[in-house]
Amino acid sequence: MSLPQDAVLLNVQDGIARIRFNRPDALNAIDDALARGFLAACEAVSQRSDVRVVVLSGAGRAFMAGGDLRRMHAAGEAGPLADALLRVLNPALLLLADIPAPVLASVHGAVAGAGVGVALAADLAIAANDTQINLAYTRIGATPDAGTTWELPRLVGLRRALEIALLNDTYDAAEALRLGLVNRIVPGEMLEAETEALAHRLASGATLAYGRAKRLMRASFDATLAQQLDAERDAFVESTRTADFKEGVSALLEKRKPRFSGS
Repeated sequence: MSLPQDAVLLNVQDGIARIRFNRPDALNAIDDALARGFLAACEAVSQRSDVRVVVLSGAGRAFMAGGDLRRMHAAGEAGPLADALLRVLNPALLLLADIPAPVLASVHGAVAGAGVGVALAADLAIAANDTQINLAYTRIGATPDAGTTWELPRLVGLRRALEIALLNDTYDAAEALRLGLVNRIVPGEMLEAETEALAHRLASGATLAYGRAKRLMRASFDATLAQQLDAERDAFVESTRTADFKEGVSALLEKRKPRFSGS
């Protein structure tokens, strides 16, 4: 499936929804077409019941180099353009957070500016060993967007998040792994194969349980312990009513690998 001006490609097969940013000549920098294509893809995925994992990736030499600064510079007054882009990008990020399936970012090359926010919006991230992460905003006299001021402190703590934002250091894949910005590193030539293997592993798992675990953990920062315990109880009880729970328990007792259906 092609989305506005082919700036974003969407393919859904075998329970895996693949969203691919497709402006390789611009390092997948976000312009109007890409923002709208991303939102359209997230809307399409959110309306499907057969999606068991979502994979985000970028075509060409980079995952995403942030907003299209050339377009903003050419516009003269960048504020209205930035406002318009974020009013499209932000709903897409909210949809990703709410999709009841794991979201996997497959990153390589430059991951900068809003590209960091998009990568951090995923539940898991696998990185090629050539990945270079730089938040970049204060270097151009701007403040972070695309959810980075929400995601970063939760991932690395407030003091480290401020260091990343204010000093604009570039983090290679090894440092990104150490900080918890990505979950694993693979050789660049293996990124696609390793991403597919992980996506298929997630797609064959207990999808409903994944979605509930995702929702619980994302909500935990705003809940008291008592509220979280209640939410965990309700989610576990809901899980016991699923076919996946019955299959999982049966497989454990029968000492075999479970065959989850995502139902």
